[in-house]
This record gives sequence, structure tokens and C-alpha cells, in this order.
Amino acid sequence: MRQERGLRLFALEGSRDYARGVARQLNVELAALEERDFEDGEHKARPRESLRGQEAFVLHSLYGGEGQSPNDKLCRLLFFCSAVKDAGAASVTAVVPYLCYARKDRRTKSRDPVTTRYVAALFEASGVDRVVTLEVHNLAAFENAFRCNTVHLDLRQPFVNHLRPLLGGSPVTVISPDAGGLKRAEGFRQTLAAALDCEVGGAFMEKYRSSGVVSGEMLVGDLQGRIAIVLDDLIASGGTMLRTARKAREQGAIQVVAVATHGLFAGKANEVFADPLIDRLVIGDTVPPFRLTDSSATAKLEVVDSRWLVAEAIRRLQEGGSLVDLLGIED
Repeated sequence: MRQERGLRLFALEGSRDYARGVARQLNVELAALEERDFEDGEHKARPRESLRGQEAFVLHSLYGGEGQSPNDKLCRLLFFCSAVKDAGAASVTAVVPYLCYARKDRRTKSRDPVTTRYVAALFEASGVDRVVTLEVHNLAAFENAFRCNTVHLDLRQPFVNHLRPLLGGSPVTVISPDAGGLKRAEGFRQTLAAALDCEVGGAFMEKYRSSGVVSGEMLVGDLQGRIAIVLDDLIASGGTMLRTARKAREQGAIQVVAVATHGLFAGKANEVFADPLIDRLVIGDTVPPFRLTDSSATAKLEVVDSRWLVAEAIRRLQEGGSLVDLLGIED
């Protein structure tokens, strides 16, 4: 493999498998670094090659589990980005396939933290020039939280490419499982309709959350005799997906496909996705589905590759290509 002039791609422990896939797409080697754990729980990471005048990309997906919490990963990423900047890199881009705390982007109760904004301030204080991430919970809140440059990627087109041959010519309705996801679902619906060259319906589920209790039973949209695609940015326990699938079935859906970029699969996710109300489960590979272990659930699981998209975004950022063209966004 060659090393792009001026480009260094680093990956911290816990994200190297994903990063190797990105590096293969770029036809480069991962840049060398050293990581050390100390007896008291502290950690050190340092680059092991010259960075003077180089463009550095540091990849770390900030999901919890497998021995490190989101806090651990965030802290290690920030410290390493600072070390890279101190080592003379001309610019530092944090590539974060899954960005922790992106859901806590506003106050829902008095004195609530706005954690997304605090995380943004930490990236900026660490000398990060740009943050690249995939499918945040609320795009407007994400963009407003950061003062440094941000690049937001989504898997709309890869999901459509994956699903298109599986739909078998049946009529389709795309459902947002809450009102907050309507814009995401509408963008996906339009892309899918263009790919299928036919009408695709839209629907949304009523949802209210208070003190961890979810309520709301109304599903607006035509589901009779149709395949229902329930689209969300992430799956935590899967309860939202299941309640939407149940209502879609009640209103005549012949099949339910759950689609989300990030599969966290916490809590009762194994029980939820073993339920026959959900026929297929399609996720991105930003978070390894290590928590999903029930055989009935894993039999439905289909993972869509996002590494080529991340690699191409890095290439275009480094070479000056168009991200608008990459994502199929209309000017």
C-alpha cells in the first residue's frame, strides 16, 4: 500500500478493525502510534512518526462496551488529537463513526445538561480542526453545537442499494418512529422512490417520552398490504422499533424492516429483535453488534458497510473533492 502525501490516518484501540477497512479503501497503511495503560487506570497515546505539516485523520467510534465506556473513548480521542496537533500536524480531523452524547442536544427538563454542546467544546479545546461523523440524532443541533468545521455523512444511499433488490416489487411505506425523525425519513423515502422509480409512502408514529416512559399509539400513514421500513438514526434497546412494528402490523403491513445506522442493542434488545413482528434488521457497521446474541435476532441481522463512504469522504477532504456529490445532496 502507498501512503498519500500529506495524509496520516490513525486509529485508536477499539476502532482499528473498522479503520483498517477505511485504510484499504484509501490504499494506505494506518499511521503508527503507541498506546499504554498505566496501573492506576490512566492512559497514554502518542504518534510514532513525523507529522510536521501533515493532514492527520484520527478515527475512533465512541460507543461503549468491550472494556471501554464512551467516556474512556472520548477522553482518549481528545488527548490523542491534542498530541497530534502538538506534534506539528497542519490539521487534525476527528473521524467519529458513532458520536457519543449526540442525543442529548437540548434541555427537556429544567437544569438539564446540553451535553452535545459540551462535547463540541471539548473537541475545539483539544485543537481539532474538523469533525466527521455519521447520522447524528439531530443534524441542526449538531451543526449549531460545533464552531469548528463539521462533516455529516449518512447511509441513505447505501441502505437503499441494500434494500432495493429485497423489496420484490411490493408497495413500500417508510415510517419515522417519532416526529423528530420526519426529515430523515422523508429524505430516505425520496431516495428510495427514485431508485425504485415508483411511489413510496410516508408515515410517522406518535411518540412521547417522560422519565423513561414512552407513550403514544397513533400511526399516521397507509400501511395496508405494504412493506413497512421503520427508519431511525440508532437503535438502543429497540423498544421504539417494536412498538412501531406492532402498530404497522395492526394497520395491515405485510412485512416490517427495521433500519438504523447505529445498532447499540442495549437492555432487552435481544428479546425485542427476536420478536416475529420484525422481519429484517438492517444496520450500519459503525458499532459492532456484539451485544446481539439471540439466534432468532441475529438471523434477521444484515450489516451495511459504511467504511467506503468514510474513506471517500476523507479522500475528498484531503484532495478537495465534492462532498455534495458524494452524498447526493441537491444544491
